[in-house]
Amino acid sequence: MKLRNVPAGTGLQWVKLGIQTFFRQPLALSGLFFMFMAAVSVLSIIPILGTALSAVLTPAANLGLMAASREASAGRFPMPSTLVSAFRGSREQKRAMLVLGSIYAGCLLLVLATAALLGPAAPVGEVETSVTPQMMQDLLGSPGLWIALLVYIPVLMMFWHAPALVHWHGVSPVKSLFFSALACWQNKGALLVFAIGWMGVFLLSGLVISFLGSVLGGAQALNIIMYPAVLFVASMFYASVYFTFRDSFDTGAEPELLPSTTGDPT
Repeated sequence: MKLRNVPAGTGLQWVKLGIQTFFRQPLALSGLFFMFMAAVSVLSIIPILGTALSAVLTPAANLGLMAASREASAGRFPMPSTLVSAFRGSREQKRAMLVLGSIYAGCLLLVLATAALLGPAAPVGEVETSVTPQMMQDLLGSPGLWIALLVYIPVLMMFWHAPALVHWHGVSPVKSLFFSALACWQNKGALLVFAIGWMGVFLLSGLVISFLGSVLGGAQALNIIMYPAVLFVASMFYASVYFTFRDSFDTGAEPELLPSTTGDPT
């Protein structure tokens, strides 16, 4: 397995491929993302343990969404079971993914602890039923928020490609973190363009939603439009993540999604 160095403009191509892939199977991909978010919501009901489980299972869920994108890009319909692809493999694959998820949960805990120690969050006032400009100003002015985002960037780089490396190519969890971070750094230009491209898509979507809401009847119409629109755009984003992995590594062959098939270990 070799790392590929792609030009910065590839980032926009990844955005385009994610959108195109979504429209090949819009119901399947948005449905799988909805299942993922529903599972997180259900787990969050359980105090403390639910949040920890959500963090542990996040890399596995990311792999499932990448697998669904790969299926859709190949013209196949991603079945609901695709979301749990990480747990349909061998015992070694399942164990490796759980180890990776545990490391991710630990990293998130360190990020939150660092943010709390170095930059206390903005003071919390009375509970509001809606978001106000003052609430947004307090949030954006919180040192804890910006410190958490800054510390989370290397964590994001380590886990960006790690689930696919672990499950599809038999890379150990620790090595996958190194190779993922290295690939992200080597292709930082393309990933920066990728991030800017998606920021533009989300911003444009927000403007369109706001315009339609004002035309169709104000706040009530806005709420009706907003939730499915956010679901679709988020599904497009996750569909594009697979292509960042595909183009960042020269594996010699595309990984198979069948549980019984593993890649060559690195």
